[in-house]
This record gives sequence, C-alpha cells and structure tokens, in this order.
Amino acid sequence: MRHPMEYNRGNRNFGGPRNFGGPREMTKTICSDCGKECEVPFKPTEGRPVYCQDCLPKHRKPRF
Repeated sequence: MRHPMEYNRGNRNFGGPRNFGGPREMTKTICSDCGKECEVPFKPTEGRPVYCQDCLPKHRKPRF
C-alpha cells in the first residue's frame, strides 16, 4: 500500500485550484483598526477583524 503523501508527489496543487496570474476577486470592506475603506482578496468572515495593507503588519505575528 502506498503512503498517502506519495499520491501528491509532483502535484503542487495541494490546496485545490488556484488562479495565479489571473484577476483576483476583491471585496470592499472597512479596516477594523483605522476605519478606512479597503479591498481584500477574500470574503471577510463575520466576527473576525479585517485590516488594510497599512495596519496588517501591526497585527501579524512575526515569522521565524
């Protein structure tokens, strides 16, 4: 029996279909930090904060 990961080798499409290089569907929303209108490349989830490009770095966890 093959290991489940072996079926995905060579297939870099692990997360499903993506449209890199094509136009992204943007959603207008209000930044939860500064209150200005911004556009994000996803549909915001109710109850979760959304930040503009200026405020996002202040709320992002540092990468190691």
